[in-house]
Amino acid sequence: MSTAQTQAKGSKNALPQINTSLPGPEARRVLELDRTYVSPSYTRDYPLVAKRGQGMMVEDVDGNTFLDFAAGIAVVSTGHCHPEVVRAIQEQAATLIHMSGTDFYYPGLAELAERLASIAPGKEAKRVYFGNSGAEAVEAAIKLAKYHTKRDKLVAFHGAFHGRTMGALSLTASRSIQRKGFGTLLSGVFHTPFPDTYRGTYGVRPECASADCLSYLENELFRRRVDPDEVAAIFIEPIQGEGGYLPAPADFLQGLQRICRKYGILLVADEVQSGMGRTGKWWAVEHAGVEPDIICAAKGIASGMPLGAVIARASVMDWTPGAHASTFGGNPVCIAAAMATMDLLEREYIANAAHMGEFIMSRLADWRERHKIVGDVRGRGLMIGIEIVRNQKTREKAPDLRNKLVHAAFQKGLLVLGSGDTTLRLMPPLIVNEEQADFAILTLDGCLEEIEREE
Repeated sequence: MSTAQTQAKGSKNALPQINTSLPGPEARRVLELDRTYVSPSYTRDYPLVAKRGQGMMVEDVDGNTFLDFAAGIAVVSTGHCHPEVVRAIQEQAATLIHMSGTDFYYPGLAELAERLASIAPGKEAKRVYFGNSGAEAVEAAIKLAKYHTKRDKLVAFHGAFHGRTMGALSLTASRSIQRKGFGTLLSGVFHTPFPDTYRGTYGVRPECASADCLSYLENELFRRRVDPDEVAAIFIEPIQGEGGYLPAPADFLQGLQRICRKYGILLVADEVQSGMGRTGKWWAVEHAGVEPDIICAAKGIASGMPLGAVIARASVMDWTPGAHASTFGGNPVCIAAAMATMDLLEREYIANAAHMGEFIMSRLADWRERHKIVGDVRGRGLMIGIEIVRNQKTREKAPDLRNKLVHAAFQKGLLVLGSGDTTLRLMPPLIVNEEQADFAILTLDGCLEEIEREE
């Protein structure tokens, strides 16, 4: 029996149990405390107050258990508190918690760098920089691209989410609220359309989305707004995380790489959400045979411990000592968690992500025929988006119905999150099994039927 099966079947609570109204009494106490003392900038879709997690399950402070198809926003790749990851964390914490790789050396830092370099696409040797998060990885990639190319302009995509720190936020074009009130952001950043194969570029010609977006980039943006010789890098999510779980088609990624090489522009793949095995391969770009100059990784890299990484061609990572660093980046405990995580991913969970992705997609194959508010089902591996629409013919967005679906699922013990304006995303830990996937699908199926009856 696989580790995934052992974790799932070895627990009495492998499926949800809701024992109180939601939120329960203890959860309501915590919510009031949170409203009084915690920053109001956080976004919470529903009142889950987590107490503990194990495998696919999360228990709240009132003893209700939930099936987790959100994975802490695609972070707990090996499930909650995987025993091998916990053991690695405990052993490392008892040995060395911090030494700062900025100023000193320790084995784990170099060993994890070697391991990440070995799984990055492309034949050229790689080097690795460590930070604490996806946003920090993007910030480092911005600086590295400018440093290496001696150029100061950057290109990103409509719908992109690269983080909330000021440089990463300058690349982000997901929601205006994320930018509102922060004044002037990083200068020299340009945005270009992302290929939407459901609605098309600007709502037209979905079948030509790749060609239209590549044409706009080279024949409009580069001709009229920014000379490509001044562009240091183009940042792209191979599958947009906050932009609606939109996968970039293989022909688009390949065309983008050709354009980058034509003009000496670095191609940066933001794989913070799509990387570390989530799509059934180490990196989402591998499905298109693309070899980025720089990869940004975080989220699923250490099963919940804070770690981010920039993996770049060795000839690109040519900055000198002092050019960039991080006190906590590559913390020994986080690195130990990452090494254990990579062991598990390599041994079985990447393969499980590929298998379960196909399994779930097969179960959703007829949803557009069965549900009048389902407009599209898309994704790779365990990164699946379900587009909710008001009308299938007009493809009118229905964010209110998507939000109803998210809340209805929570009431039935299933944790899911939205993406973009009107998409529901499925991003469970990579340990998910068929029984749990069936529960999630049947739960969402029932919620959709309830919502459609009300419409």
